[in-house]
Amino acid sequence: MGQQGYDPVELADVVARAVVRGEARRYYRFRCDRWYGGIATADVVGCNLRCGFCWAWRYTWANYERAGSFYSADEVCERLVRMARRRGLEQVRVSGGEPTIGFDHLVKLMECVTSSGLHFVLETNGVLIGAREDYARRLAGFRGASIEVRVSIKGTSPEEFHMLTKARPEAWRLQLRALELLVAEGLKPGDEVYPAVMLSFTDERGVKRIKRLLASIHPALASSLDPEYVILYKHVEKLMSMTGLKPRKAFRPHEVPDELV
Repeated sequence: MGQQGYDPVELADVVARAVVRGEARRYYRFRCDRWYGGIATADVVGCNLRCGFCWAWRYTWANYERAGSFYSADEVCERLVRMARRRGLEQVRVSGGEPTIGFDHLVKLMECVTSSGLHFVLETNGVLIGAREDYARRLAGFRGASIEVRVSIKGTSPEEFHMLTKARPEAWRLQLRALELLVAEGLKPGDEVYPAVMLSFTDERGVKRIKRLLASIHPALASSLDPEYVILYKHVEKLMSMTGLKPRKAFRPHEVPDELV
């Protein structure tokens, strides 16, 4: 790993060997939940970051080589569409680990979901999109097709990013690069693409800093920032006790404000 941390782009290729099999991808759970006002969700196994506060850490990096089962894009689509229609929901998402690992699978899944008439939410840390410009180009091919790409930025600076993920500090900028590329390729900022930022470990100066950087890419990105805070599930508290992270602001599961749901 080295003193400066691991390379999350290289780690993605290592993880892919365990969680991607042809066009199939490992998933550990399918569920409907309250986020986004109600959404059907498929949770993927495996991630290219090792966040010390991750709510899904038991499947994203602690046990990714064995967790879950393989599903084709068509099988995932069928499950999501069926769950959404049974519950009267109009949107689905991929969450949990990092969905851009196994990118061909993701694109096929997005094609299937959007052709069914449902809205697709892609939750991503953005690292691979920032590192591989063709990813942004292919995602932009869905513009106008009822999608949104939520780029979840880990911290407000390279230093915070390294503290939270133990990855190389400079990799933080790949997340901002992802936003730049997606906007440049034609996704509408603040609508089809927008940032979320983990703010539990920063101060007001950090918030102002990240908003300035987002505004320099496009003003709509700063105004559409979606704040993220640690939710203190028992397994998250256990992880933070191991990693030594202490959030400035966090919420118990039953205390999450409505505006953050």
